[in-house]
This record gives sequence, C-alpha cells and structure tokens, in this order.
Amino acid sequence: MLAATLGSAVGLGNIWKFPYLTGENGGAGFLLVYVVATLLVGLPVMISEIMLGREARTDAVSGLIKLAPKGQPWWLIAAMGVSAAFLIMSFYSEVAAWVFAYIFKAASGEILSTDPAVTGAAFNSLITEPLQSLLWQWLVLALMGGILLMGVSRGIEAVTKRLMPLLFILLLVIGVRSLTLPGASEGLHFLFSPDFSKVTAGVVLTAMGLAFFKLSIGMGCMMTYGSYFRDDQHIPLTTVRVMCADLFVSMLAGIAIFPAVFAFGFEPSAGPSLLFITIPAVFASIPFGHLFMVLFFVLSAIAATGAMLSILEVPVSVLSERFHMSRTRATLINLLVLGAVGSTCALSSSTLADVQVGGKTFFDLFDFVSSNVLMPLGGIFLCLFVGWVWGFERMTTALTNGGKLAQPILRPLFFIIRYVSPLLILVVMLKGLGLF
Repeated sequence: MLAATLGSAVGLGNIWKFPYLTGENGGAGFLLVYVVATLLVGLPVMISEIMLGREARTDAVSGLIKLAPKGQPWWLIAAMGVSAAFLIMSFYSEVAAWVFAYIFKAASGEILSTDPAVTGAAFNSLITEPLQSLLWQWLVLALMGGILLMGVSRGIEAVTKRLMPLLFILLLVIGVRSLTLPGASEGLHFLFSPDFSKVTAGVVLTAMGLAFFKLSIGMGCMMTYGSYFRDDQHIPLTTVRVMCADLFVSMLAGIAIFPAVFAFGFEPSAGPSLLFITIPAVFASIPFGHLFMVLFFVLSAIAATGAMLSILEVPVSVLSERFHMSRTRATLINLLVLGAVGSTCALSSSTLADVQVGGKTFFDLFDFVSSNVLMPLGGIFLCLFVGWVWGFERMTTALTNGGKLAQPILRPLFFIIRYVSPLLILVVMLKGLGLF
C-alpha cells in the first residue's frame, strides 16, 4: 500500500513545480498557504470529484449529464476541466521534453557541475534552440500516442507506481546530501521560516492553483479516475492518504533543493528551470553522482509519462465515449492538436519569447489560465453541485458505500463543501486576479 501511495504522489508536480513556485513566491509563507489550501480546498474537491466519478462510471462530461437534473448545464464544469487538461498538456509536454532531454545530457556528463553558470547555460541552450525544443516535445507526444494506441497505458501506469518509490529514495539521498552542504541552514530558513510580508493575494491564488494542479483536480482527471474505483473503496481515506503522501514528497523535494540553492549560489526565484540547474549540482558533489543523476532523470521521465497518460485520458475519453469515436481516432486528433498548440509553449523561450499576452509567454499563460482560473472555477461549481444539487443524503449514500461504512466526518465535510470551499476559492480568485 505504501508503494502504491508513493507511486501516485511522486511526480513532476512535486519535484518540478512545487519547488520553483515556492522559490518564486517567497518560501515558507507560500508553503504554509499551500498547506491550508490543500486542506480546505484541495481535499474536499478531490473527494467530491472522485465520488461523482464513481457514481457516474463514465467520462467527465457524460458523467455530469447523467448525474445532474435533466436540462441543467452542469456538464459545463467538465467542459472547463477538459479545457484545463488540454492547456496543461500543452505546456506539460514541454516540461516532459526537458526531462527526456536531460537523460542524455546527464549521460554525457555535460551538466555534472556545481557551477551555476554551467548548469544554467546547459538549460538555456535547450530551451532557446527552437528546433531542439520542438523535436523533443514532438518525440514525447509521439511516445504518448504510441503507448495509447498500443493499449499498454495501464501497464505503464503499473510500472510507474512500482518505480516511483525509487525516485522517492533518490530524493531522500539528495535531501541528506543537501542538508550537509555549507550554507544549507539558509535554505531551510527560506523554506520553513515564514515572511508573511511576501504573502499577497496573487501568492495565495498561486498556492491554491498549485494545490489543484498537484492533486489533479478541477480538470476531469479525478472524475475519470473515480469511475474506475471499486464500489467498496473508502474514498475519504484514500484521498487523505494521497494528500498526505503528496505533501510529504513535496516537503522532501523542497529540502532536497533549497539548501543546495543557497549552498551553491543559485537563485531561488529561478522559475521553471530551478530543478534542472540545481539537481545536477547536488549529484556532482556525491560519489557515483553521474550514475545517480542519469537514474534520477530516467525515473522522472517515467513519472512524467504516467502523469501525461492520465491527463491525456480526459479529452480522449470524452471524444471516444461522448462522441463515439474510436480510441485510435480520438488519440490521434488530440495529439495533432496538442502538437500544434503545444509548439507555442516549446517556442516560448526562443522564437515566440516576445509574443506575450498580459505580460506572459504562451507557456506561462497556459499554466496560469489552467491552474489559477479554469481548475479553481471547476472546483467552485463542483462544490456547488454536490452541496446544493446533490445534497447531504445523496453524498452520505455515496461516501458510506450505500450505508456500509460509518463516516462521522460527513456533516463537517458537507459544510465545508457547501459553504467554505466555494466561498474561499471565489474570494481568493477575485482578489488574486485583481477584480476587487
């Protein structure tokens, strides 16, 4: 059970996105807000989404059409989720491309250095070369398509769950080494001593968006996942276990990265490149670092593959089940459109670097709109649907598995879903977006 939980929790959201957003948003204050957002927003929405998925037993759009009162357009929640999933795939496929490219960079030894100039230059050479960026992204998308068309995605997901504990162990090794570096205490201070003057409305919105992204909620993914849940599965217990494992791995990633950031003179606000310029420096300072670094990026690539297959399943399942397409055709359509739209993210640091919307490149724009707008909006309406349309009795029947399980937490959970979570999401969104 521990291995399966770690398999679902260890991924690029933990080791790539969590550290760089924590670094960009002031460290410990952001971390504290993120934990609160996970508890008050992420967990209730996750429980709701999985519960609805298990009840519907179909794709997200068809599921909400099936569960909602006739004629009411609650399916639009899932439509927003599918849109969010597509935008995430557009930029996430580029991040996965960086990870795959770094397997070869690690094998060659060119990034095995504690010098920020060396590791930074290696990453910049990857993202600023248009052809290289596009080719790696298209290779990743082709790999995803091949896996889905061969029908072996379930096997890949099983392998991912078995191998992710190895990535967890490597994170432990990196963390231990980081803590022994000169100046490591400064990194721990940055990560665990809050400076609340840095916590703005935008920081709170970013923390909430990260909770949605890392728990894969608000984009139809958990509804699709929930449709495969057994009738006797304990949904609240499962979600709490995943949430705790996710938080633990994220903390471990922070401990692995931030002491090294300050020890080697990197910038904590380096952004999406933080993982790729910091991790090689840690491996360069340990025995057999070259070998471990290659293994780290191989395992990270496997984690990225499993995550992408799960996200891609959302639009593919809608096309195949709702519009009665073959899975082959649905997969090919999604990959072709992703190849076109995602290329704008691949070129965001080179050819299209000066093409910005609201001061954001396409990469940053797709990330912001999906994580900070579409997924939170989906979370609001999911809570409203469960709290005001479904109601307490129906939720009780679903979460107690037809009365077979005792759930003393149901009344406070229902109160949070009905009132607290949607109001909190709305206030944070409006304030974070500068709308009041």
